[in-house]
Amino acid sequence: MQTAIAKYFSARVPRYTSYPTAPHFSANVDAGAYKAWLERLNPASELSLYLHIPFCRQMCWYCGCNMRVVARYNPVADYTQTLIREIGLVAAALPGRMRVRHIHWGGGTPTALSGEDMLRAYDAVREHFDIVDGAENAVELDPRTFTRESAEAMGRMGCTRASLGVQEMDEKVQKAINRVQPLSMIEESLNLLRENGVKAINFDLMYGLPHQTAASLKETVEQSVTLKPDRIALFGYAHVPWMAKNQRMIPEDALPTPLMRFEQSKAAGDALAEQGYVRIGLDHFAKPGDGLAIAAREGRLRRNFQGYTDDAVPALIALGASSISALPQGYAQNLVETGAYTRAVTEGTLPIAKGIAFSGEDQLRAAIIERLMCDMAVDLDAVSARFAPLRPDFADELARLGGLAAEGLIELEGRRIHVKEEARPALRIVCAVFDTYLAESAAPRHAAAV
Repeated sequence: MQTAIAKYFSARVPRYTSYPTAPHFSANVDAGAYKAWLERLNPASELSLYLHIPFCRQMCWYCGCNMRVVARYNPVADYTQTLIREIGLVAAALPGRMRVRHIHWGGGTPTALSGEDMLRAYDAVREHFDIVDGAENAVELDPRTFTRESAEAMGRMGCTRASLGVQEMDEKVQKAINRVQPLSMIEESLNLLRENGVKAINFDLMYGLPHQTAASLKETVEQSVTLKPDRIALFGYAHVPWMAKNQRMIPEDALPTPLMRFEQSKAAGDALAEQGYVRIGLDHFAKPGDGLAIAAREGRLRRNFQGYTDDAVPALIALGASSISALPQGYAQNLVETGAYTRAVTEGTLPIAKGIAFSGEDQLRAAIIERLMCDMAVDLDAVSARFAPLRPDFADELARLGGLAAEGLIELEGRRIHVKEEARPALRIVCAVFDTYLAESAAPRHAAAV
């Protein structure tokens, strides 16, 4: 099986947190189109909100996110005010006061906001939306800069889940990515969170980092599970220095080979499974009683721009520079540059830069890809029935899938596809078969398949 997967080590395909994917967004979706989409939402339905905070207090050389390091707090305070204004603009475009089931704070580092500003932004959400009982309120954080003030603010706003960027605990690797955070620092962050009522904990780990080995990553896993996180995401580092200039600080000769990346991923995944964590989709792991594991068992697992989720609401409204909303009609992305974003919001305009409206078979193919990413299996006829009168024969796709079946990566029974467990690392290769937008010219924009 490793030989079959090795053929695809260097292939570059999307992570499929959406379909169509972001490289295919265009200015055809503007503020007017987005406003019309918001107006047409069902006022009786529930929403998810994503708040993007594009600031960090320290730079990590591996980072590919939309963020900037700030030495002074003034730009962050100004951004908070703009974010609050955007919340009001979006709420005004909706057909009525709507209910919110999930809130996710991402970045950057959301806790780059002062505790006071985080509470002000949360109060703005409460002013314009009804947050339902039992709603999830999740915040990403950096243990190196996490403070008691931030923990107390998270407690006051009813934060239910925190996601900690751990990445790797080997000091040599940490120095190579400019993210030095000993185990004691992570433990201190966890203590602050739990003291303030934040019970559910996620860890982010990475493979493919400079100087990293399968042994060092396995040791990181072993140290991580002693801290009892409920979920662990195991991401592959995407080295794209032509897009993320800070990655040029990472010496390429220190990066593991594609085979080494595969071995690291397998060693870490096997170690997590041995510790009782359930494999979720491509790269997530959860305790058996966690909501994500339950959703996976029940066939309710979903995938969005934040990764795997049990969030089933029909619309995700994203707020903040560069954030991407997912609505029944398509995707809309905010302006990336914070200055342009601020000017648009200050002028009373929804700060949309680009997006894509669903057309043709987009939603059908998105559903097929989502089921593959979530269940590692899909019945083409069952999914197609939900999108009648579309009746694609998928002849070209089935021919390509036949090749993957011959290589032993999948089982193909008529129009039913099942990705073999040992072929899990090649899951995105199978999904790419259904991606009609994927072209050779776009490939360098995407991460390595394994």
